[in-house]
Amino acid sequence: MPGYPNDGFRHFEASINGLRYHYVREGSGPPVILVHGWPGFYYEWQPNIGPLSQYFDVVAPDMRGYAYTEKPDLPPEEAYTPSHFAQDLVALMDHLGFPKACLVAHDFGAIWAQQLAVLHPQRVEKLVLFNPPYGGIGARWFQLNHLFEVWYMFFHQLSLAEELVGSSRQATKAYLRHFLTHWSYRKDIWTEEELERYVDAFSQPGALKGGFNCYRAIFRTGAAPPAKVEVLTLVLWAEADPILPVAWSDRLQEFFPRLTFRKVPQAGHFLMREQPELVNKEIVSFLGSP
Repeated sequence: MPGYPNDGFRHFEASINGLRYHYVREGSGPPVILVHGWPGFYYEWQPNIGPLSQYFDVVAPDMRGYAYTEKPDLPPEEAYTPSHFAQDLVALMDHLGFPKACLVAHDFGAIWAQQLAVLHPQRVEKLVLFNPPYGGIGARWFQLNHLFEVWYMFFHQLSLAEELVGSSRQATKAYLRHFLTHWSYRKDIWTEEELERYVDAFSQPGALKGGFNCYRAIFRTGAAPPAKVEVLTLVLWAEADPILPVAWSDRLQEFFPRLTFRKVPQAGHFLMREQPELVNKEIVSFLGSP
């Protein structure tokens, strides 16, 4: 077993769809899976795992290609599409003995969670999504006034990307720091210690490429087709997220018929870290404490 960070959490690993998967698990009660995005891994949920574990059986995995989970060396379209991640979540639930679970997700994680809810709605009790990419955004991703925000999506298509970003620990740190701080309303949450944890995770062999492969898979195969998510869904949308502006929430009801929606002021992309007390309270209220 590889050496996992000493962070006070209980670390586990399992064979999930033939891959060595790493996850953290705390608490007991109804199952809740916390699904990270990019740039992320299980530790982005650090302010949430402990409080939520007082009410739920909380599982926070590193998804395929990320941090301390195995990274299949296959073409992105063969291993990193939303369907691959959704099937991994099903296999993880099977391994843990969860007939169904609640999912809390953001960024790419929100895409994978939606895919799971569409493909296997019987396995999803409820969804909680933060600033989620969804079908109603459409071509707004690449409107002229937003291109300066999404430049990295094009950069990630190049094999040169992991070579440059991974050329040194300093380069990896500078790249990650840019997104963690630029996408946040609260810049002060990213201490040097926090940044070092992210650099450690993305310095694992293949981790930069694994994350970039998610963008490559989307560009090569297209996003999952827009489909309605019929399970009960709570969307919290931060008002200061530059990559997913709150104005893009305007079509949520079309895609989430059973929607509860809240705008969150003074927060950006990393809502769970910028407003953890509010987020934890909303999750417990929506999912229902035992």
